[in-house]
Amino acid sequence: MSRDLAHKGRFSLGEKILHINWFLVLLLSLPAAVGVGMLFSAANGDMQPWALRHAMRFAVGLGVMFMVAMVDIRLWMRYAYVFFAAALLMLAAVEIIGFVGMGAQRWINLGFISLQPSEIMKIALVLALARYFHSISMEDIGRPTILIPPLVMVAMPALLVLRQPDLGTALMLIATSGVVFFMAGVRAWVFLGTATAALASLPVAWEVLHDYQRDRVLTFLDPSRDPLGAGYHITQSKIALGAGGLTGKGFMQGSQSHLNFLPEKQTDFIFTMLAEEFGMLGGVALIGLYTLILAFGFAIAVRSRNQFGRLAAIGITSTFFLYVFINIAMVMGLIPVVGVPLPLISYGGTAMLTLMFGFGLIMSVYIHRDAVIGPRGSSSEL
Repeated sequence: MSRDLAHKGRFSLGEKILHINWFLVLLLSLPAAVGVGMLFSAANGDMQPWALRHAMRFAVGLGVMFMVAMVDIRLWMRYAYVFFAAALLMLAAVEIIGFVGMGAQRWINLGFISLQPSEIMKIALVLALARYFHSISMEDIGRPTILIPPLVMVAMPALLVLRQPDLGTALMLIATSGVVFFMAGVRAWVFLGTATAALASLPVAWEVLHDYQRDRVLTFLDPSRDPLGAGYHITQSKIALGAGGLTGKGFMQGSQSHLNFLPEKQTDFIFTMLAEEFGMLGGVALIGLYTLILAFGFAIAVRSRNQFGRLAAIGITSTFFLYVFINIAMVMGLIPVVGVPLPLISYGGTAMLTLMFGFGLIMSVYIHRDAVIGPRGSSSEL
């Protein structure tokens, strides 16, 4: 394969397969395997109802990842706005035909799967922002009016997600967008002004929060204020974390989880169950594995020779980091409790498939890392 063809992004299917980063595939498979084991434990030694489905979803996710990786990166850029518009329409449809689960209206029932559009938006928003900033010059980024369209792109889905209500996902959308803005070269004064405005609006934001959201914040500040109510989850989580000690109680031997003191052990609090059974060493090992995945994602972004690929890879990797950070910090009591799953380990279909779709995009960026893409998605020579 000549260097010129690499620049144009013209690869045969066989060449694309050869350029897949198989070590990254292995790194993604390891936490998924851990997830199967922990869900097996959560069901008291039974593959049903969670572990088998988790394994099947990851297998489907791998297929999705490979298919996405084979698509030319220019096509992902060309249809980024279409993908974003479709995700936005699905978010709006939640208001009309969405069903309520766990106290929130966030899902659309498609029969064979319950789809959570807010998860899809995490990837769609990154693609749309990456395309926008790819199409403008660094000099134009310094003009305030240039930032109006991307700010609107962030605000629309964030407001729709807040209405569900899902404060955690809305904050993830905003935080990931902030990373993309920063890496695109947006000036520091924009972030300073935004942060100042956010701090000034805190009293108003507090008034519009739902009662349960206020309880979560107050419980975070003082878990003992309602130990059998709002503070129950985090209190039991801390007990389980402490009970695990250095090496843990052993596989399927966690008392807090298997005696049903630990709530949502198959989803939001699965890291707590892992730490109780395998101790601090098990938790640190998993964090180390996540760190390797993050390092590969950022390294692929740095290697990309086109702005779209670079920003897309950074945005998706940052989304993955936020999943990990928020979930682990939440179960440790470092931040208020929010409904964010532990990636590749927690039980959940839409989150799994969305993450694998995202890593397929990162893999596509890796395969086409030497392609030089024009402002509208066309290849160009150096």
